[in-house]
Amino acid sequence: MNIVHVLLSGGIGSRLWPLSRKHSPKQYLGLFDGKSLFEMTVQRNQQVAERVIVVGNKDNTHLSHKAMVSCGLPYKNIVEATPRNTAAAIAFAAFSVDPEDILIVTPSDHMIDGDEAYRRAMEEGIEKAKEGFIVTFGIRPTRPETGYGYIEFDGDEVKSFREKPNQDTAEDFIEKGNFLWNSGMFCFQASVFLEELKRYEPVVYERALAVWEASKEGFLDEDLSLAIPSISVDYAVMERSKKIRVVPTSFDWSDLGSFESLYDYFIDSGYPKDDQGNIVIGTDIFTGFVGLKRAIFVHTKDAFLIIQKEKSQDVKKIYNMLEKHQSKLLD
Repeated sequence: MNIVHVLLSGGIGSRLWPLSRKHSPKQYLGLFDGKSLFEMTVQRNQQVAERVIVVGNKDNTHLSHKAMVSCGLPYKNIVEATPRNTAAAIAFAAFSVDPEDILIVTPSDHMIDGDEAYRRAMEEGIEKAKEGFIVTFGIRPTRPETGYGYIEFDGDEVKSFREKPNQDTAEDFIEKGNFLWNSGMFCFQASVFLEELKRYEPVVYERALAVWEASKEGFLDEDLSLAIPSISVDYAVMERSKKIRVVPTSFDWSDLGSFESLYDYFIDSGYPKDDQGNIVIGTDIFTGFVGLKRAIFVHTKDAFLIIQKEKSQDVKKIYNMLEKHQSKLLD
């Protein structure tokens, strides 16, 4: 039995445009003392896993390879020809290992502080996985966040999964005290996951298996892949299986999915700001702010973004507008 770290690296990070682009997503940006979130995720999981599998898309595979070389680690590469969501991506990893192997599945773009607490949580998850459970890791909420999904729990039992709530509902979750943020990290035996996927989403299972069996050195066929229903692992398995358990965690966590969360991380880390809490990302050119508080100025070679910290979720609107016009500013 091997402990295998499965790294999902297919995201774009559209709410961090213009820093994050299709050909340089947020997980590969060296924003953290020269390191990327991808590299930090790999190194963090070295303490619990013996092998690494990277599942990503054809546009990102060269970036993953560069990061893995930087980490100095061998890895198995699974290259999706077209994104088919997380249920299929995880299935490909599960097909590629021995049935009894235990997979620790993580995104590649989250910030986690507290290596010892992380190791303890993963080891607890591994023990539950050995008992035949599918484990999810819940983050103890620090605020009524509307950008995350929630897990309602009792001990290690999952009572329900909740979609991203509105502000009032999020505040209610915090007040009740038995809700965790859904981290999107999982642990299970490969065979157990595949059995549950086959039970609840047999079409995804069968078509993903066909794609895997036709793969060549980890590269997946596009035409066969397009036949796989695009379904998240949460919907396909986590919200339906009777084998789910949760490990409440104690490490600091952020998905760094918006400029608000990136701002908070930078400020906590001593990043320079002016007297009104305004910050500049991407340039050393002097930038003055007049009449603004907690604003973020983002500078790239072909685009500027000026945003109020609290409105950072609305960056997606600019991204969607550029996507509608097929703008090269997304590349």
